[in-house]
Amino acid sequence: MRVTTRPAIPRRSALLAAPMLASACGAPWPGRGSPFVYRGGIGSRSDGPMMSQLSTPGGGFSTANRGNWWQQAYSVDSFSRLDDIWPSTRSAAATTPSPLRRRAGEPDIGFDGAPVHGLGRFSIDDYLSRNPTTGLLIIRDGEILVERYQYARHDRHRLTSFSMAKTLVAMLIGLALEGGHIGSIDQTAASIVPELLGSEYGATPLRHLLTMSSGIAFRETYDGRDDSAGLSRLTFGGQSAGGAAVPPFFNTRVAAPGRRWYYASSETFVLALVLRRAIGRPIAEYFAEKLWQPLGAEADASWLTDRSGLEIGYMGFNAVLRDYGRLAMLLASGGQHGGRQLLPQGWLAAMTRAHFSGAETARWFGYGYQTWIFPPVEGGFALLGVRGQAIFVDPSRRLAMVHTAVRPDARDPGGADLAALWRGVKRHV
Repeated sequence: MRVTTRPAIPRRSALLAAPMLASACGAPWPGRGSPFVYRGGIGSRSDGPMMSQLSTPGGGFSTANRGNWWQQAYSVDSFSRLDDIWPSTRSAAATTPSPLRRRAGEPDIGFDGAPVHGLGRFSIDDYLSRNPTTGLLIIRDGEILVERYQYARHDRHRLTSFSMAKTLVAMLIGLALEGGHIGSIDQTAASIVPELLGSEYGATPLRHLLTMSSGIAFRETYDGRDDSAGLSRLTFGGQSAGGAAVPPFFNTRVAAPGRRWYYASSETFVLALVLRRAIGRPIAEYFAEKLWQPLGAEADASWLTDRSGLEIGYMGFNAVLRDYGRLAMLLASGGQHGGRQLLPQGWLAAMTRAHFSGAETARWFGYGYQTWIFPPVEGGFALLGVRGQAIFVDPSRRLAMVHTAVRPDARDPGGADLAALWRGVKRHV
């Protein structure tokens, strides 16, 4: 086994448009005692659970900055305008947004609560009353069934995705492969980015970056002292030149490529670097042309960037809730939208197949190409981001659920409650 050295990571420092609906409809009815107010079919409230941890004494939300954006007390603000706090670039919306239908009343969705909250039958109101959700969207075959917001968030806030962004990078790698910009996923990263020659990431085939199996050491525990914190400082934190200067900081090989699965945001950063070099233009521009505008996105999306201008890819994609829903529908519909095949079917199938099982990831989910795969008994797949961001997709039902949140911890037990809600959605819709 070859072990190589890496340079020292810098020491820790402080780091729209109106709704486009196919037809007007009556406002859904809130449940008895519901704190939500409905306008145009959208349920919203100015507060939510855990207000003592999330709000000011007056009930407002503190303005975040680069020094405090990750702290729980500032997360309502920061997670809905991360692109104002850190350097970013935009993917332009469609000239004419694609219409979405809206059900005239929310379906009666009940679910069996996760054990952490006690056994029993619960409603969506129950779920939202105990989970710090900022946005919840349930959509089936292009029809919005549920759209809710808490903490005074609304349908013009660009809500952050964190690691949900990783799946978008994999989608774009597939499009670059189809377009001939990348010859094969068996190419090494250095074959496209020569500056990586001699580094361990440079010697790794793209296939193993896609499946988080490079074999390069990287600790991602979100404790503020791990490698993921170092990666953040080096990229959007501006403590390196960015781009090809970043991967050599993570340069210790502990396993041969493809032999060991381990979650590492650095893998996606290298993929973003490869993608940018292969297509020869900004990722945000390529994404807008290939996916965002053809999907009929109603609002611009944004991507956090490093000092070189590279979209960092492993996190930092931001969009309004309904546009996340449009993206989810693309995935639930086999990569098709409006009669066009926007994403190659074969690539989508490869992305959403478990290349590593749940037993191998020790995460219950298996792992495909930058995508989490539900166990076979559950079916479907997920885009997951730290602190409560998720898109669950069931292609067999053309059904998806989008969830954005401000959970206090990376390993928050509320994730089990969200999975329980998804099972209830699938059972009732």
